[in-house]
Amino acid sequence: MSTLTVDGLTVGYGDGAPVLDGLDLDVPDGAVVALLGANGAGKTTLLRAVAGLTPARGGRVLLDGTDLAGLRPEERVRRGLGLVPEGRGVVAELTVAENLTLGALWRHHTAARTAAVEAQYELFEPLARRRDALGHTLSGGERQMLALARALVAEPQVLLLDEPSLGLAPLVVADLLGVLRRTAERTGLTVLLAEQNVTSALSVADRGVVLSLGEVVTDRPAADLAADPALRHAYLGF
Repeated sequence: MSTLTVDGLTVGYGDGAPVLDGLDLDVPDGAVVALLGANGAGKTTLLRAVAGLTPARGGRVLLDGTDLAGLRPEERVRRGLGLVPEGRGVVAELTVAENLTLGALWRHHTAARTAAVEAQYELFEPLARRRDALGHTLSGGERQMLALARALVAEPQVLLLDEPSLGLAPLVVADLLGVLRRTAERTGLTVLLAEQNVTSALSVADRGVVLSLGEVVTDRPAADLAADPALRHAYLGF
């Protein structure tokens, strides 16, 4: 069974036409899936709907076979769903350590919370060196590390990432996506990665899913998608 299943999902804003119209998607257990497509294809809308931030007009989102309908975003986190939104959303007025503690607040035992935070310091050494630094003093790369670490500290089953490479230098992007790939391999984490940097995304993904106008136009192994120039040119612009 797929860890994350999207079944007939329809999502729109206001009274306008739907951005997603009956979309189906399976994200296999333990896989890294790159969600690709031009601006306006519906990538962010899909992630927000799965996370419970944007209400659906119809369809279902299932996590390990359980329908998440009606659950608030924080309840979905407790069920095993994590989201790193576009824009490196960290709390600028809090320290690195405080941001990470926020991600682990649902843990009722202090020892478990501390251990989860320390695990992220081992994964992201720059954050360990700057654990007392305020969020607004971090570089763009450090803020993205912190956003990713804050999601991982909750030990999600499924992690949704929206444009993690946006505005970052290529070497920083390679480091971040490398950590993500190694984490998925080590822990069995399932990842749905929405990304404009197609080459980087496909380099760490098992599969590539291309959206166009709110519909899935292809779902293929990442290596096959990267090697298909006609498909890349038609839907991905390169």
